[in-house]
Amino acid sequence: MMTFLADGHATSPQGWRAAVAACGIKYANRDDLALLVSDYPATAAAVFTTNAVKAAPVRYDMALMAQGTALRAVVINAGNANACTGADGDAAAVAMAQAVEQTLGLPPHSTFVMSTGTIGVPMPIEKIVRGIAVAAQRLSPEHGLAAARAIMTTDTRPKHCAVTVTLSGGHVITIGGMAKGAGMIHPNMATMLAVVTTDATVPRPVLDQAMRQALEVSFNSISIDGDTSTNDTLLVMANGASNAPPITDLDTPDGAAFCAGLTAVCQHLAHAIVRDGEGATRFVTITVRGAVNDAEAKLAAMTIARSPLVKTALFGADPNWGRVLCAIGYSGATVDPDRVVLSFGGMRVLENGLPLPFDEQAAHQLLDVAEITIDADLGLGEGKATVWTCDFSYDYVRINAEYRT
Repeated sequence: MMTFLADGHATSPQGWRAAVAACGIKYANRDDLALLVSDYPATAAAVFTTNAVKAAPVRYDMALMAQGTALRAVVINAGNANACTGADGDAAAVAMAQAVEQTLGLPPHSTFVMSTGTIGVPMPIEKIVRGIAVAAQRLSPEHGLAAARAIMTTDTRPKHCAVTVTLSGGHVITIGGMAKGAGMIHPNMATMLAVVTTDATVPRPVLDQAMRQALEVSFNSISIDGDTSTNDTLLVMANGASNAPPITDLDTPDGAAFCAGLTAVCQHLAHAIVRDGEGATRFVTITVRGAVNDAEAKLAAMTIARSPLVKTALFGADPNWGRVLCAIGYSGATVDPDRVVLSFGGMRVLENGLPLPFDEQAAHQLLDVAEITIDADLGLGEGKATVWTCDFSYDYVRINAEYRT
């Protein structure tokens, strides 16, 4: 059994504490640093941006994960991406980790580092180190929501959730998390930072397997604008504080239950990112079925999701099926135009490659809502995929035109 917790967050699982501090990195009068600490060594799994231009913290964390050591803490700053900052940026990432370890008396190489914000600006590392010292004095399980707020950049609201999962024998584990992201969103990875915590005991290979399964149907199934950033990171940590029996095989009832809980948290956070897309007015669910396989279904769905012409039509609630069909046609998926069926909000507008007579005003009304659906059946096989996106509004252009100014 799985249950969502009201206002759940990254410190909802047992043995996790958080704190925040205002460093003045870019934003005035707000917290811009979050510190998340486990009371026990945690196994960890992570995936990172596929962008060839990787920020200093990403490079640091990739090397850290290659060592395979247990983690005890994550430090995250907002306002500065520490990307394209050269050797000084690399030194700043190291300094952030070491400041946490030395301040809290943690083992070397047990702190994960994340940064988000403007690219190409030197890191004010002295401010951040001072902020770490302040945050270290404030650690509490009650500060999970504050941590989710502190990592925001162009986000308009914090993104967090947690679930409890009942395992065999009545043992209960909790999985929680937080994420940030509102623009520059596209797999693989979707552009964002996300941290997921649990008090379950999960060996690293099993945790990595579960994370990748959840990732494919969550963060790697969303797109806001087709851009993949320099800092994208998903980190999952398990500290075993629940004392539930270890989850050592995903092909068991307990393993399947853990996977379902992890997927639920990741999907909730991924959907929250799309709902908070820069300037977004609509949350869009796109399902493609009838493809020759699941991979081609996802290819077609993601192509629809990132099409600027589709997304601007959705902003105007325009049932322009031609733009959707066009995107499917150039997606690279196997397509027979004479078999395609399209529906907007449940209204069929195209069948076997030919337009159907439909009420334009009724179709407009179906699309002129906060949550809409696009369904496409390619009529070729059993492949199916669902992805999520948002529209492109005037505000998306304004926000990104003024991002540095």
